[in-house]
Amino acid sequence: MNMPDKVEVIEVGMRDGLQMEPDFVDTGTKIALIDGLTDAGLRHIEATSFVSPRAVPQLADAADVLAGVRRPAGSRFSVLAPNLKGVERAIDAGADEIVVFVSASESHNRKNLNRPIDRSLDDISNIAEHVRHVGIGKRGAIACAFGCPFEGDVELSAIQRIAGHFHAAGFRTLTLGDTTGMATPALVARTVAAIRGAHPDMKLTLHFHNTRGIGLVNVVAGLNAGVDSYESSLGGLGGCPFAPGASGNICTEDLVYLLNEMGIETGIDLDKLIQVAARMEAVLGRRLPGQVMKAGPRLRLHEYEDAACATG
Repeated sequence: MNMPDKVEVIEVGMRDGLQMEPDFVDTGTKIALIDGLTDAGLRHIEATSFVSPRAVPQLADAADVLAGVRRPAGSRFSVLAPNLKGVERAIDAGADEIVVFVSASESHNRKNLNRPIDRSLDDISNIAEHVRHVGIGKRGAIACAFGCPFEGDVELSAIQRIAGHFHAAGFRTLTLGDTTGMATPALVARTVAAIRGAHPDMKLTLHFHNTRGIGLVNVVAGLNAGVDSYESSLGGLGGCPFAPGASGNICTEDLVYLLNEMGIETGIDLDKLIQVAARMEAVLGRRLPGQVMKAGPRLRLHEYEDAACATG
């Protein structure tokens, strides 16, 4: 076991979560939620996406959101930017990091990006060249890294090929995405070992969904493999509109609670984080799947006199 002492939690709910919502959340509310997240100690937030407003109208205010958020010391605001036009908009808006992605399966890539994998890889090379001297960070991401809803298991060789392309293009951070919750602990261990074996200088982040109820189990598998960076979503929001059955991401509050109880440092105030999750629930007008926001931390005690008593 190579369990890390400290873990970076990357909040993706403001992008990966809100993109799935049927109704537009106003810009001021988004900014207030993000400021709440930074107040709780989160320092790496995927704040929005520079995609076509026609494709994802919920994130049409991307530039205004970035312009309005507070930026405490050490904070980093990432944005999804799948093409050169999006990258240029992200640079103009002052993003700290762009995230570009490709799917490990041909079928999902065509659904998600409307192009074959090879063309997406060409786009990645062009984007890397475009930002080489701009001073903006760049992160690669592989969707469906643990399975595809159309093709089933994904060959390790396909994931290694894409990871190698990112590495050759100068990317040194890479997210492995469990887009439809198909990851298992054994798959996590095998995939992490394969990528690390080929590219030991590449920092890995794991992005799990809780579709089949083992999202946090897969986190533990990742921790055992020494991975110290995880993406999660406030309240468990999110999914993928182009992948059938892709329910929400692992929940940020649940993840932070798990890490706290394992003695792993995150720098995040769980009580404050729960308050932000409750505000997100109020904004969306429905219960979210996160568990810790409902029950509270393990040692949150209750008044004895207020509890019901068995009778008879």
